[in-house]
Amino acid sequence: MNYWESKIDEIERSLKTGDKYKKWRGDVLDPWNKKTNYNEREYYNSSRIKIKELYDRDDLPSNIDDILGYPGVYPYTRGIYPNMYRGKLWTMRMFSGFGTPEETNRRLKYLIENGETGLSIAFDMPTLYGFDCDNERSHGEVGKCGVNVSSLYDMERIFDGIDLSRVSTSMTINAPAAVLTAMYFALAKKQGHPLEKISGTVQADILKEYIAQKEWIYPPEAHLRLIKDMMVFCTKNAPKWNYISVSGYHIREAGSDAVQELAFTLADGFYYIDLGINAGLNVDDFAPRISFFFNSSIDFFEEIAKFRAARRIWATVLKEKYNARNPRSMMLRFHTQTSGYTLTWQQPLNNIIRTTVEAMAAILGGTQSLHTNSYDEAWALPSDEAVKVALRTQQILAEETGIANTIDPLGGSYYIERLTSEMEERAYKYLNEIERMGGILNAIKSGYIQREIAETSYKRQMRLENLEDVMVGVNKYIEKDERPINTLKITEESEIEQINKFHELKKRRDINKVKRSLENLRKAMEGDENTMPYIIDAVEDYATLEEISNIGREVFGEWKEPKIL
Repeated sequence: MNYWESKIDEIERSLKTGDKYKKWRGDVLDPWNKKTNYNEREYYNSSRIKIKELYDRDDLPSNIDDILGYPGVYPYTRGIYPNMYRGKLWTMRMFSGFGTPEETNRRLKYLIENGETGLSIAFDMPTLYGFDCDNERSHGEVGKCGVNVSSLYDMERIFDGIDLSRVSTSMTINAPAAVLTAMYFALAKKQGHPLEKISGTVQADILKEYIAQKEWIYPPEAHLRLIKDMMVFCTKNAPKWNYISVSGYHIREAGSDAVQELAFTLADGFYYIDLGINAGLNVDDFAPRISFFFNSSIDFFEEIAKFRAARRIWATVLKEKYNARNPRSMMLRFHTQTSGYTLTWQQPLNNIIRTTVEAMAAILGGTQSLHTNSYDEAWALPSDEAVKVALRTQQILAEETGIANTIDPLGGSYYIERLTSEMEERAYKYLNEIERMGGILNAIKSGYIQREIAETSYKRQMRLENLEDVMVGVNKYIEKDERPINTLKITEESEIEQINKFHELKKRRDINKVKRSLENLRKAMEGDENTMPYIIDAVEDYATLEEISNIGREVFGEWKEPKIL
């Protein structure tokens, strides 16, 4: 029996349905259903876990005292901090970034003025793929789904008038994560701040790109080498910088269910733990800097149970399998974003309700920071009005509802505790299967993970089309004559302005310095030196994102994913 199988066996032995429920069902419920002509049917959550009509004391795991514990105490089921939101509310991050750096700078300042407590930057498709704004493949996409960053000059304009030592910034970037991190660090240095004082998060989770979002530049091994270099560099030089935000969000948006999001995200996280250890780092020196990014979807109790199970699995595996001793290594810290795939272009104001429910699930699940989607995001990037409503949603939940007044208010719930353990067990079964296949990288390269998600997504769509699942305004309560809403529009002028400023930069920079720093980076990539200092040198000389990415393309080559269907 391997490690994962032992955990599955442990949970199975703790979950037994008691006789009191069976007696109540036979003596009371069944006769009542018959008397009232109730046509009983089965209920399932999104992960196809069967939901009973009632849970009682006998549904609690037999080892509930050991696995539940208290907040701030291993295994952190009830939260990673002793006083949770009584001590500090979750960080409110609204996804920002569109058009030109100047437009994004205005949005960031607008959100700060309206009470946002953490910045979160989205980047456009050219940036995500490592192309400059003037590349022909960038045409029509510059600034459309996020801000364009082609050089350090763009980063300087995004944060103009914003002190990086006083804010925490999250950047949703993966394939070129090392380059954007280098730009942020270079800007901090220009502002006069030592890296020791700079805090924030860069997503950098390339494994989920191959699983779900499909935005990579190089083969997996090359990206993982760059992530390893960033981990080592930041561990030694930027102790407040979270260099990997392991992202289940995009796995869920690609069509997975909650258990798959839980299992595949943690599998990615454990791989990064292995990566750091194999790079010669002590697990307790770098594991505390790994954070997570989860989706909060519409199945309220399932999402809460997912977050609790994630904390417990991470803590247990770090302690038992990786011999972590630092409590912070075992604390799964996570950011949450409400679901995008539950947003509908039909009856878009309904999305405010969906987002509110999903935000409540994230808070009751113990998130450390939260992004609430805007009601118009099924149409376009959010408008100022919509993003303010989304931010106010969090502020009302925090200040008016009492939801933050007590720690883990659903802890001990028969249903929540049972569901948490059932999701934990199913996640361990996936982790066991992934190990049997030789690890997460092999599971990705074989297409196994992608096929599991595709099959789940297909079945969900069939349930919607067959009216087995309901989506209000889409397959039920439909309105025929819906009118378009006002949306944020990114003009062609924004792209032209960005390209013109980019060309001006290239004219005034010292091209000899650029060539020299790029050649030094090439040598580092071809060898085994840590590439981060060379990437920082290159961006400080105003080498562009594409110029830096192209060095990697020449050294590492490119990659195509396997066929999955």
